[in-house]
Amino acid sequence: MENGRASRPGAGTVWHAKQVYAMAAICLVVGLAIGYLFRGSQPPAVPPETGASLQANAQPSAAAGAMGGRMPSLEEMRQMADKKAAPLLEKLKSDPANRDVLIQIGGIYQSARQYTEATGYYGKVLQVDPKNVAIRTEMASCLYRNGDVDGAIGQLQQALQYDPKNANSLYNLGMIKWLGKQDSQGAEAVWQLLLNSNPQLSPERKAAVQKMMAEVRKQGRN
Repeated sequence: MENGRASRPGAGTVWHAKQVYAMAAICLVVGLAIGYLFRGSQPPAVPPETGASLQANAQPSAAAGAMGGRMPSLEEMRQMADKKAAPLLEKLKSDPANRDVLIQIGGIYQSARQYTEATGYYGKVLQVDPKNVAIRTEMASCLYRNGDVDGAIGQLQQALQYDPKNANSLYNLGMIKWLGKQDSQGAEAVWQLLLNSNPQLSPERKAAVQKMMAEVRKQGRN
């Protein structure tokens, strides 16, 4: 994880190299570590500009193209995000509580891996629309990637108060318990709740979650 903070083992926990590699491999099966289990649960009110997941953040192909094939630095990505957000920021001057504009700006900064800025704008959205579970889940992802594991868990728990069956919030909560807290039992329990409360999951996504559960169970025995 960014800055090496979010995935650091807790005090007194020893992680062996093969366990770390196993974690990375099982995350690749799902396709993303912290993000959306399935995109269909994102409400239409969230504009497509929203970064929305690690998967989106891991595909800076347009930015790389703009840099002549070279991966841009974080500072260069910040500058590009500032430029893209500028006209939206102008709109906020006359309407500072515009929910949709705030969401778009947060998504721009999240996609550019500027998680502090994204968190700030998502926080403003939640001041206007505190029951927006999708944005609260986005904010949790940004907090996690910025090293605030407890803050991310708190946001997801609050999201689940509004929507206890929300698949993306449950999915992320399990991932953060596993990767951020090394709480295998807690992650497995959350994912079991996810499966029990979301029978509509596709067979592929259900199998992926079950495979992660089997992996954390195996690690718990080691």
